Amino acid sequence: MIRHQPIGVCEEVELMAGLRMGRGVLRRKPIEHIEETEAGGGLSRSLGLWQLTAIGVGGIIGTGIFSLAGAVANGTAGPAVLISFLIAGVASAAAAFSYAEFAGMIPKAGSAYTYGYVVLGELTGWFIGWDLLLEYTAIVAVVAIGISGYFGFLVEEMGAELPAWMMGAPGTGGGHKVDLFAAVLCLLIAYLLTLGIKNAARFEMVVVVLKVLVVLLVIAVGFFHIDTGNYNPFFPYGVGGAFTGAATVFFAVFGYDAMSTAAEESKDAQRHMPKAILYSLAISMVLYVLACLVLTGMQSYTEVDPESGFSTAFKSVGLGGLADIIAVGAIIGILTVMFTFMLGCTRVWFSMSRDGLLPKWFAKTHETRHVPTRVTWIVGIASAAIAGFLPIGEAAELTNIGILLAFVVVCVAVIVLRYKRPDLPRTFRCPGMPFVPAVGVVFSLWLITFLQWQTWARFAVWFGLGLVVYFGYSYRRSELAKAERDAVE
Repeated sequence: MIRHQPIGVCEEVELMAGLRMGRGVLRRKPIEHIEETEAGGGLSRSLGLWQLTAIGVGGIIGTGIFSLAGAVANGTAGPAVLISFLIAGVASAAAAFSYAEFAGMIPKAGSAYTYGYVVLGELTGWFIGWDLLLEYTAIVAVVAIGISGYFGFLVEEMGAELPAWMMGAPGTGGGHKVDLFAAVLCLLIAYLLTLGIKNAARFEMVVVVLKVLVVLLVIAVGFFHIDTGNYNPFFPYGVGGAFTGAATVFFAVFGYDAMSTAAEESKDAQRHMPKAILYSLAISMVLYVLACLVLTGMQSYTEVDPESGFSTAFKSVGLGGLADIIAVGAIIGILTVMFTFMLGCTRVWFSMSRDGLLPKWFAKTHETRHVPTRVTWIVGIASAAIAGFLPIGEAAELTNIGILLAFVVVCVAVIVLRYKRPDLPRTFRCPGMPFVPAVGVVFSLWLITFLQWQTWARFAVWFGLGLVVYFGYSYRRSELAKAERDAVE
């Protein structure tokens, strides 16, 4: 187990030697001297194995089943949406093994940002951290819009009609106005996270259990209403449609990476985090595959509703009451996705600020709840603005490229560290080294090629802004930059 203690004279000499290994944008944080607490206060360790697994499952299962599965089946892949999820799952599993190895070695907040900083240098760490701030915030917004679609379905079933300005795009049929319901949900999740990680995790555990029960109900009942004729043609949009769909649904199978940002709040992160990552992905992929079989078997892909697929599918076979239950379950269950990714975003921001790459003001935690309330409210307001004013398609385009690049960095970093520092204690070792991480790299880069050019354009703008912030502020103010100057003096 890695011990975290105040740095003494001998350790300081070692730290300075480590700094000399990489200067400027290549300087790296020595693993042996990642301290438990730094300026701004620490986080409270209160999460056990099953609470961590629940956060992971909560982040993975949600919009992928209740919204994206229908949207991809209807307009991109047809019944081959099942293949889309399997492709995304293989790439995600290869990366999950890499995350699990790092989570056992570096039980710190920050996830891919911290791993990149330790192995590949400060600029790489900054690049991934800055990228995840946008990606995670956008995912929270996308999920909120998805929940809003199911809420609109329920309102229509009750014979009522909400004003267009309140529900935004899902019910307007024309221009996008303001999705007030989605915006309020983002602020609600931010409020829950400010109550403290222990209380928030209890809420997450209860809701995840309810969500899994709803998915199992969908699979069990829907199985008896499958018409195998709906699987023909299986590839109506060609094999390429399945791969394009994989790039779209990929963000629905990587909630474990956001969960890994809570390592610093785990009771025994070095043992529990690797298990929680693998458990959450395995549970979620089984449910995804079965749910996709049921959805495309109950209804022709051309008739699947892209916004509330399962509810309309059950209604089409005369199970309107169950459709309402599914809609309610979707609304409640998808909240856990928002919870997981907003948690991830705030912990990455907290970690970057504590390292000096962003102002230390953001790393301040609540005196009694020990959570970064300042960044939590900022992320909540930002995601509310995106959810309120962007259609789900445009918001979703902000989410995928950064996560895929983070996977590339983590998979490369785990290979580099395994061969450069084989002596480091590891509670979990990625199997098939270096083949499995290499699969994660290849699949992630491959899926990136299927993304729209607009996604690249938005990413380039955000990346350019990040470079300005890094070289204008972070480069000279990071903790390693200060240590570098002290070493010279």
